[in-house]
Amino acid sequence: QVQLVESGGGSVQAGGSLRLSCSFSGYTHSSYCMGWFRQAPGKEREGVAVINAFGGTTYAESVEGRWTISQDNAKKTLYLQMNSLKPEDTALYYCAARGPSVVERLWGCAFGIWGQGTQVTVAS
Repeated sequence: QVQLVESGGGSVQAGGSLRLSCSFSGYTHSSYCMGWFRQAPGKEREGVAVINAFGGTTYAESVEGRWTISQDNAKKTLYLQMNSLKPEDTALYYCAARGPSVVERLWGCAFGIWGQGTQVTVAS
């Protein structure tokens, strides 16, 4: 059974940085994509970054150049380094992986499981 546990969220000033971590188990990332999504109050969930089984990455336009997704398969951890944070980045951030059924497809990847999320709040 796939389990995803996010950590690293918090409150920062605009321009600051945070690094989110997602500890995963029951999942072989070397075979599938993993990604980060976010959902702000009153808005739909959106994908912000994905990394495929070959290490290729894709980012939403709103975070391109500011953030970096990476993974350490030995530690079974997915990361999201977020620099130059803006107030509009405030949201609940979720780690995502492929599940037994596909709920959402994004940038050539399929996702079906999300973690419980970690809150990021950016003050202006």
